[in-house]
Amino acid sequence: MIRIWLIRHGMTAGNKEARYIGTTDEPLCEAGAEFLSKLSYPEPEAVYVSPLKRCVQTAQILFPEKKFNIIDELSECDFGDFENKNYRELTGNPDYQAWIDSGGMLPFPGGESREAFRRRSLTGFHKVVVRCIRNNISAAAVVTHGGTIMNLMEEYADRRRSFYEWHVKNGGGYEIELDPVLWEKDRQTFRVLTALLEG
Repeated sequence: MIRIWLIRHGMTAGNKEARYIGTTDEPLCEAGAEFLSKLSYPEPEAVYVSPLKRCVQTAQILFPEKKFNIIDELSECDFGDFENKNYRELTGNPDYQAWIDSGGMLPFPGGESREAFRRRSLTGFHKVVVRCIRNNISAAAVVTHGGTIMNLMEEYADRRRSFYEWHVKNGGGYEIELDPVLWEKDRQTFRVLTALLEG
């Protein structure tokens, strides 16, 4: 079995202001870095990371002794015209209202669709699993984004929940376990062991 910790990056200034931070490559804020420094995760054999600063910095704080592998497809969604804005700044924007009315299912204007983002997230995670299998890794950490984790959980978790029900806090996430033999056959579901920073 392969055990994987799916970890959302620490807080950024944009997160504090409830902004849509996707492709914006902002660093952790001071409070975010300080919070992470107090957390203790099990030591993985391998660490896989989104290329964005907030994830790289999170991996460096949580696993300072480990080298990490960048997986481009683990990046957050491109929020297009909504990027780096919050709901207050978007109030009155007809495109934003249409997106809200759709339950968050419409593509982001000038950005990525939910389906394109989902496919990319699944591709990135599959790369992680394949590397774990090839290198006989039984315990790995994936430091990525909230949306990426929500895509993976909605698709593969052994309990059925919708995308938004899998929301995770900064520094939190899920511990999951999968069978590499079943995965190589047809990407079976993984078992959710526990939520991290629940409550």
